[in-house]
Amino acid sequence: MVRNVTFAVPGDLATPTGGYAYDRRIIAELAQLGWKVEVIDLGDGFPRPSKATRASAELRLAAVAKGQPIVIDGLAFGVLPEAAAQLRLRHPLIAIVHHPLALETGLGPGEGAALHMSEQAALSVAARVVTTSATTARGLVADYGVPADRICIAPPGTDQAPLARGSSDGMVRLLAIGSIVPRKGYDVLLAALATLADLPWHLTIAGDRTRDRTAASRLEADIAGFEIGDRVSVLGAVSPERVGELYAAADLFVLASRFEGYGMVYAEAVMRGLPVVGTTAAAIPDTVPAGAGILVAPDDVAALAVALRRLIESPQERQRLAMAARATAARLPTWQDSAKLFSRALETVA
Repeated sequence: MVRNVTFAVPGDLATPTGGYAYDRRIIAELAQLGWKVEVIDLGDGFPRPSKATRASAELRLAAVAKGQPIVIDGLAFGVLPEAAAQLRLRHPLIAIVHHPLALETGLGPGEGAALHMSEQAALSVAARVVTTSATTARGLVADYGVPADRICIAPPGTDQAPLARGSSDGMVRLLAIGSIVPRKGYDVLLAALATLADLPWHLTIAGDRTRDRTAASRLEADIAGFEIGDRVSVLGAVSPERVGELYAAADLFVLASRFEGYGMVYAEAVMRGLPVVGTTAAAIPDTVPAGAGILVAPDDVAALAVALRRLIESPQERQRLAMAARATAARLPTWQDSAKLFSRALETVA
């Protein structure tokens, strides 16, 4: 039996971020499970849509056939509480929360509180809330009043991938993947690396530079200010094939995130058998298995520098962590696992 569901996405589904990658794969896997998925584009600019974009999004949602479940990505859902309250009268609503909007780094004065209030109101009318980690689920219960029995945890899957081969020329190749936004902590990473000029390292950053122009400018200014331009390559957004090549050539994955609702790139690095240096922020300790990496407090430049020095200086230590990563990679969820959990959430309201 064909089951119908509408999946509402803010902007281009091909946008190169973890949240959009999650949406793409869940949509594809739901189709394999027998769901007929209609995808609608709610427009660009979320979570700060223009009045015209908001009005257009509300019209597109209102046009969905009565009774059909609607899944709305949290980047939009959290700022559409009035529309959600109307839609719930005709549709089962399923919200995806990759991470609460109010926890984005760099929000303006009062913006975090406004986003919290808006998202809390929207989530109160969702029939189900799908989130990507137990950490985020606990936060939704404690800080947003979402009943625990209304939450489904469907963590991102991780595709099987070949092990990283690393370098062989004495240069330790560091890889960071993630959009150039304040939450990813590139300023902290560069400040830490600037203290390690005596060590043989090169950092490659792959991530969309267009999402936050101020953060992108800050990144370039930091590279110039620390005089490490010859040791840092900033590639911008790259193709999945290129991402695979970068993982294969890396010796160490590092990302100094200030918050992650899951951290898909950390899991991808573990799957490749790469040692990880990250932070203890939010769900990252759930994603990086014990023994597969070194996690330090977010925004702690000194601690990050110590961890990086330890691994850059010691091939044996990198190998030890890499072996732990390889040993635990098989336990990472697949996209099929994730889609089955998501499908069950849909079945409870369809």
